[in-house]
Amino acid sequence: MKVLVPVKRVLDYNVKARVKSDNSGVDLANVKMSMNPFDEISVEQAVKMQEAGTASETVVVSIGPSKAQETIRTGLAMGMDRGIHVETDEDLEPLAIAKILKAICDEEKPELVILGKQAIDNDYGATGGMLAALLDWPIGSAANSMKLAGSDMTVVKEVDGGLQTVKLTMPAIVTTDLRLNEPRYASLPNIMKAKKKPIDAKTPADYGVDTKPRLKTVKVTEPEARKAGIKVEDAAQLVDKLKNEAGVI
Repeated sequence: MKVLVPVKRVLDYNVKARVKSDNSGVDLANVKMSMNPFDEISVEQAVKMQEAGTASETVVVSIGPSKAQETIRTGLAMGMDRGIHVETDEDLEPLAIAKILKAICDEEKPELVILGKQAIDNDYGATGGMLAALLDWPIGSAANSMKLAGSDMTVVKEVDGGLQTVKLTMPAIVTTDLRLNEPRYASLPNIMKAKKKPIDAKTPADYGVDTKPRLKTVKVTEPEARKAGIKVEDAAQLVDKLKNEAGVI
């Protein structure tokens, strides 16, 4: 079974985001970038499946600027077999990403696509669902457990009332949540090996995909600073302030 894993290069989750002075977006100049954390989980799951013998080939895909190759190399160092880089300097929307991924799936013919449930930079969380709709494949979203049995994939996800279990007939799409696994650190020998693994260079034009934006960012602002709290002398004063000042009781 071939497994395809799309990954995204995003602002590292340890870095505090700064808004540009003109409020047009987030300032990404001279800051650390890394693989989207949910995508790391997807890569780990694909590598685990290959180690278990259920995946015969694993392919990591990234759509983005030239530096996205670094993100692909990270996936290769974690154990993926080869990469595909669709180079573009445009900040593509989920629909354009899903269309490109569909074209890649038509070409590569994977039996399973595993991707993070969302990217931490824009939090759309829409690409997986759009890709499933375009391919007309079943989808298991926000998976915290995956189990393959023959041609069926059982996916468990957390919902408000507990756990929901769905069974997907392959080929299928799965989006990953945080509790699915713990991504490994790439060892130095694997980092060196990753440099020799192949990465196919593509562009959106190679797939004939219209990447015209359908959304316009009007303004990006930082969240309002939290106001300082106060200390109260006793429970009676706390109740008084909650009732007469905050108006919550």
